Amino acid sequence: MDNSKIQRINELARKSKANGLSDEEKAEQASLRAEYLAAVRRNFKAQLDSIEYIDNSGRILN
Repeated sequence: MDNSKIQRINELARKSKANGLSDEEKAEQASLRAEYLAAVRRNFKAQLDSIEYIDNSGRILN
């Protein structure tokens, strides 16, 4: 996810707290949040998949 989308998420969050959001902005916020969470999950899964376990004899287990 690029920085412009993250900045937009933050703009919408600030606006929501200050003035509230229109229905269109709420839909945009929900869409951006879903995209952000998907990216976080994808990155976390990649981190977990790259972990190598080593047993007591030094062998790498997958």
